[in-house]
Amino acid sequence: MTHETQAGAYRISDDPARFDIARGHAWICGQSYWAPGIPLDVFTRAVRGSLAIGVYDGDGAMAAMARVVTDRATFGLVCDVFVDPAHRAAGLGKALMTYIRAHPDLQGFRRLMLATRDAHGLYAQYDFEPLKGVEKWMEVWRPDVYRPA
Repeated sequence: MTHETQAGAYRISDDPARFDIARGHAWICGQSYWAPGIPLDVFTRAVRGSLAIGVYDGDGAMAAMARVVTDRATFGLVCDVFVDPAHRAAGLGKALMTYIRAHPDLQGFRRLMLATRDAHGLYAQYDFEPLKGVEKWMEVWRPDVYRPA
């Protein structure tokens, strides 16, 4: 079941058939600081394996996006939040976060996480706080995984 809502002149939807993979890939591959160079096939698998959310303008073009990697029961990781530069300052980051926090498949979680370099103030408005118990967490970190050898 897909979920949609109106946000001013924009429509927010998690309909996978509506999500513009090529446009999302161009943003994340070419303009993001967190996944530069991500191959299209990897990005496509990531979108298909996530709750992918698009924000669409009045013409139906995707103006912003986010993904939530989730089991839809206990845990979620918000990632790939991106607003097209032509649509920035229209409140789409806030609209995406409002949509995510209210989404029926993302309720009752024990943990909802994200990582950001520079948008802490935005996410704090939606109850995100610095990670607790960091000494418990471990990771495999490969920041250059998408760069050619």
